[in-house]
Amino acid sequence: MLIFSLLIITGIYFLMTSSLIFVWLKAPISGFLDSEKVGESLKISVIIPVRNEADNILLLLQDLEKQTFSKEKFEVIVADDDSTDDTLKIIQSFQKNASINLIINQLEPKVNNTSPKKRAIDSSIQLASGDLITTTDGDCRVGTNWLETIATFQARTGAYLISCPVIFIQNKSGLRSFFDAIQIIEFASLVGSGACAMFIKKPNMCNGANLTYLKTAFYEVDGFKGNEDLASGDDEFLMHKIAKIHSEKVFFLKNKATIVQTHAHQSWQSFYNQRKRWASKWRHYNNWQTTALAVFVFFANLALPLSLIACFFTQIPNDFLNRLFFLKFSAEFIFLSLIVSFLDKKRLIWLIPFVQIIYPFYVVFFGLVAQNKTEYTWKGRKLK
Repeated sequence: MLIFSLLIITGIYFLMTSSLIFVWLKAPISGFLDSEKVGESLKISVIIPVRNEADNILLLLQDLEKQTFSKEKFEVIVADDDSTDDTLKIIQSFQKNASINLIINQLEPKVNNTSPKKRAIDSSIQLASGDLITTTDGDCRVGTNWLETIATFQARTGAYLISCPVIFIQNKSGLRSFFDAIQIIEFASLVGSGACAMFIKKPNMCNGANLTYLKTAFYEVDGFKGNEDLASGDDEFLMHKIAKIHSEKVFFLKNKATIVQTHAHQSWQSFYNQRKRWASKWRHYNNWQTTALAVFVFFANLALPLSLIACFFTQIPNDFLNRLFFLKFSAEFIFLSLIVSFLDKKRLIWLIPFVQIIYPFYVVFFGLVAQNKTEYTWKGRKLK
């Protein structure tokens, strides 16, 4: 019975991963610049929630200054959430000589704020004059064609929500670089699987560091209402609500010009806090298919450590264990190689097998830890 169960679960996982390869290869590169479509594009309000980003925010604002998209067609709203460093001073200093329309949304301090990012975005949308809302984070970097490519794609498709790729910046040397590389590959798997789900119109995940949606769609689904007390989910829960009504208008923009770069975690503690926060979201999904997928992925990864234990106690033969490893890792390696290459991290492909070995233990660990409803620290605050 154990052998049969492990084989069925791993076999289904192999077929699912193989289908992702097909979907990714079939999906074309999209969002090429079109002067006619740029002219028809909607005005964009770029919203950047920040807290204690003094080391990063200036670089992002400089990137926005360099956008090829007409400066009359977008505005930037930085929502400062009670920063205790020089973040606000840096923004104010930049604002004095900025060629872009830069608006500072200074949030009032709030006690027991369980979802500070949602609060920052929601209040900024109320100030926004754009028809399109694009969100990113204060520690991100964007390319010069970022907004123009998104605007062209939206004008061409009439998209209600557009998810774009996010990747980590890698340090140049040492153990720090190795830890970053592991995070890049792990995160690439999320980017790729989320993209493929959107390609088949079954969206399940996205990232608020690179997300665009119609302001009218935000209000149509009552924004963050219903999950405003959850620290996470300013991106995925909103996407699910929009997709429930307009699934055909939810897209992933497969174009390198829209890649947003952000910093990998610099400590195991910050990595742990974020992944725990992410893993805790699945319990609150209202879409049974998304919940079922999250549960299946958990058990598909649990199958590997279980099979190792069973093999150690001679409950399953070695040759069967080898077959399970092949089913789990073969299609997965091809898929990850495609996504990592698209994200311009081809040099890290050799590390994929290492990540594949540790990933099942990581998934099981965070899947179990996330069920504990304890507080965790994020941006200097304790959140639930």
